[in-house]
Amino acid sequence: MKVIQTGEAPAPVGPYSQAVESQGIIFVSGQVGIDPKTGKNVEGGIEKETEQALKNIQVILKKAGLTLENVAKVTVYLKDITDFQSMNGVYSQVFSQHKPARACVEANMVKDFRVEIDCIATRDESAD
Repeated sequence: MKVIQTGEAPAPVGPYSQAVESQGIIFVSGQVGIDPKTGKNVEGGIEKETEQALKNIQVILKKAGLTLENVAKVTVYLKDITDFQSMNGVYSQVFSQHKPARACVEANMVKDFRVEIDCIATRDESAD
């Protein structure tokens, strides 16, 4: 198993990695709206938090030599499910052509985060 770590995404705040790779599958830990430059949650509501969480995922995947096109599965956790449409608007812009499998659930969130997103990506191009 290979640990994937980049300074361009927020550092883990607990005993976990930003991502790990095993047998060509990359498991990206949940990302929130933290700006890695400031270490603080971005302001601007659910849209800005979603945008930042997806940016954090992108830079982690980039460190692994992948893009969002390699994402097979996404899970979105929302503090308040009524934010679904706003989150989905941003999500739809990022995943406009490539549409991975996805689940979205309402969840108790740590701190004041409104959204957390994790994903599974693969190097297996034959799955296309």
